Amino acid sequence: MQKQELKHDLIKRLKKANAFWSYDQKSIKDVPDDILVELVMLHLDLDDIDKLFELYSPKQIKRMWIENVVALGERYYVLNRFLAWYYFHVKRPGAYVKSMATRELNKKLTA
Repeated sequence: MQKQELKHDLIKRLKKANAFWSYDQKSIKDVPDDILVELVMLHLDLDDIDKLFELYSPKQIKRMWIENVVALGERYYVLNRFLAWYYFHVKRPGAYVKSMATRELNKKLTA
């Protein structure tokens, strides 16, 4: 599947999962990359997350995950711990997630 088709397929699946609940569904044509990664990780399943690795490099996905999903904090701690272990092969996922969340919070506070 071509990258643009794959991206549109993920957006279609996100619409079906009601991830864009606060927007008019017909007005959503394209989604920024970082928002796409965030919403796919939060609302779709592992097969769809695997598709992200066809669109972007693991380094890009990890950066967007940390900045957008890990930064959400405690509410998604269990999910983030799993993602750190499963996709990014972190040895101590719990400690990693907490340290990355703290780092992102400090970035926002000092900006």
